[in-house]
Amino acid sequence: MPTLRPLLTELAQTPVAQPPDVVSNLAVYLPLVVMFALAAAFAVFSALLGPLLGPSRYNKAKVAAYECGIEPSPQPVIGGGRVPVAYYLTAMLFILFDIEMVFLYPFAVSADVLGMFGLLEIFLFIATVGFAYAYVWRRGGLDWN
Repeated sequence: MPTLRPLLTELAQTPVAQPPDVVSNLAVYLPLVVMFALAAAFAVFSALLGPLLGPSRYNKAKVAAYECGIEPSPQPVIGGGRVPVAYYLTAMLFILFDIEMVFLYPFAVSADVLGMFGLLEIFLFIATVGFAYAYVWRRGGLDWN
């Protein structure tokens, strides 16, 4: 029958794992904390120093609201000041085509992984965007009159 003495001596000689040093683990984040502290200090410094060093000469033109080069009037425009629909259509078209083009970036990043399947899919995607562009153009959505 084996004795327990060799097993106990072997266990006694095995080094005991020390708990991790919390301070050395947190030292990894020190550059990040310093960067955030510098960014916050720069923001506060800029916000406080601007009014002190900036010019304080105010006149009627600087205080007035700027409306894209149009002289502001105290009375509303006749007709309720409605904005033409063409502005909204242009904004929606911009968002539509801008968002569709954003979908091309993931393909550009992983084009080698996707292979021929990805190339076919991106051609179909570009064709769909092209058809939508041609449709909007033919319907007069890009005419500004």
